[in-house]
Amino acid sequence: MLSQQLNAKRQASWQIYQIYRNVASKQTSLAQETISLEQAKPYAEVPGPSKFQMIRAFMPGGRYKNAPAHEMFLDLSRQFGSLFRMPSIAGNDIVLTMNPQDYATVFRNEGQWPYRRSFTTVEYFRKVRRPEVFGEYDGLLAGNGAAWGKMRTAVNPILLQPRNAKLYLKNLVQVSDEFLERIRLIRDPVSQEMPDDFTEDIRNLVIESIGSVALNTHLGLLGENRYSDEANQLKAALKDFVELGFQLDMMPAIWKYLPVPKFNRLMRSLDTITDFCCTHIEQALQRIEEDVKAGKMSPEMGMEASLLEKLARFDRQTAVIIAMDFLFAGADPTLVSLVGILLSLAKNPDKQARLLEEINQILPAKDSPLTIENMSNLPYLRACIKEGIRLYPIGPGTVRRMPHDVVLSGYRIVAGTDVATAANYQMANMEEYVPRVREFLPERWLRDESNSKLVGDTATPFMYLPFGFGPRACAGKRIVDMMLEIGVARLVRNFEIGFDYPIENAFKSQFFVQPNIPFKFKFVERTA
Repeated sequence: MLSQQLNAKRQASWQIYQIYRNVASKQTSLAQETISLEQAKPYAEVPGPSKFQMIRAFMPGGRYKNAPAHEMFLDLSRQFGSLFRMPSIAGNDIVLTMNPQDYATVFRNEGQWPYRRSFTTVEYFRKVRRPEVFGEYDGLLAGNGAAWGKMRTAVNPILLQPRNAKLYLKNLVQVSDEFLERIRLIRDPVSQEMPDDFTEDIRNLVIESIGSVALNTHLGLLGENRYSDEANQLKAALKDFVELGFQLDMMPAIWKYLPVPKFNRLMRSLDTITDFCCTHIEQALQRIEEDVKAGKMSPEMGMEASLLEKLARFDRQTAVIIAMDFLFAGADPTLVSLVGILLSLAKNPDKQARLLEEINQILPAKDSPLTIENMSNLPYLRACIKEGIRLYPIGPGTVRRMPHDVVLSGYRIVAGTDVATAANYQMANMEEYVPRVREFLPERWLRDESNSKLVGDTATPFMYLPFGFGPRACAGKRIVDMMLEIGVARLVRNFEIGFDYPIENAFKSQFFVQPNIPFKFKFVERTA
C-alpha cells in the first residue's frame, strides 16, 4: 500500500514537472514569436547542399565516403555556416545547428513528449514482426508520443532515483572483480600487455554488466561462457544492429517493397536479441519466485527487490524492452567511453597518479569493498570520466522534432522539422569552445580549480550533453555512471595502466563510434 502511494506521488511529481516545463516552453515560444518570428529569414533560405550533392558526396570517391560524421558536419559548417539544412535521401530533411546559442531554444521548445527521429526498421520489427512481445510499446530508445511518455513516467522512479543504485552496485562490483581476474589471466607475463583481441573482453565486461542489472543474471561472458554460441550470437546481433540499422534507415527504404538481404539479416539479429532477453528474464523471475517460496528472500531478511523485479511488476513487456534498450544503447557506447577514459589515463600518468591518490582514500587495500557511501565523494574520478567522454564522444549529438515554429540562428524553422545539435563533437573538436581542446584536463570540471575553464564565452550550459537533456535524457545514465566509476576505480587501484602505441586513430566513426585498433593496454600490478 505504501509502495503504491509512493509511486502515485512520484508520478504526480513528474506530471507537475511536465506541466511546468510545457508552460515555460510556451512562454519562451510566444516571446520568440512576438519578437523574432516575423523578422526571421524564411525556412526556404536555410543554406545547405542539394540532394544531388549529398548523394554524390557519399558515392565512391565522394567527399564524405567513409568520412566520420563529425568531420562531415564540420566541413558543411565551413561551407554553409553554423546552421544548415541536410537534404535526406529518405524521409524528412534535417536542419543541423552548430551554434550553441540555438541549443537552449531547441530543448526548451521540445514539447511534453519530445519527438526523436527513430529507426523505422526497429519500429517495423516491434509492431509487425514481434507484436506479441512489444504490444503497444516502442520502448524508450525508439518510441515517441503518449505510449513513450507512459513508459518513461513508469520507469523513471526505478531507473533514475539515486537510492536505487544499491540494487545493482553489488552485481556491478562482482562483474568488475571478474574482469580484474580476467586481466591477470590473459596478460603477457613479461610485457604485462593485453592480447590483440582485448576489445572483446571489454565488450564482454559491458554486456555482462548490463545483464547483471537488466536481466538479474550472471551470463559468464568473462569466464566459462566467453566462447559460447549464445554469447557469439548475441554480440554478432548487436554489431548488426549498430551497422545495418543505420545503413537501412539512412538510405531509401527499399526493404519496404523488395527483398533486401541486409534487412532480413537485421530482422534475424533483432530476433536473436529479443529471444535472448525474454529467455533470461523469464529464468531470472522464476529463480526469484522459487527463492521466495523457499524462504531465501523476504523483506524481513532485508532483501529489496532487484531492478528487474521492479520493472517486471509494472509489466513483463517493460522489463524486456528496457533490457533490449540497454543493450542497444549501452553496449558499444559504454565500451567506447571506458576505453577512451583508460587511454587518456594511460597517456597522462600525472593525472592517473592524482586519481590514485583520491581512490586510495576509500580503497586502502586493492580488494577493499566499494559501497554507496564511500563512492559518494570522488570528484576527480568523475572529472576524469567526464573529460574522457568529452575527448571520445560516442556520437555527434541529438535530434528533436520541433512541435511549433522556432527561430534558430536567425532563420524561422517550421514546425515538424527535425533539428540536430552537434554539441558532443563541438566539445571534442573546437578550440573556440574548449580551450586546449585535445588535452586531457580533468581539472576543467572541478569547481574548486580557480584556473579551470570549460568552454569559451560563446558557449552555453547545453554544450556538454553526452546523456541528452530533459524528458528524453538517457534513462540509464545512473547505471552507466556507476559502471564507469566502478570499472575505472578498481582498475586504477589494482594496476598502473599504460599504453605504448599511438592513439590518434583509436576509433573509427561513420555515425556511431567503434574501436579501430587493438587495445593492448599494459596492466602492471600495484604492490600495495
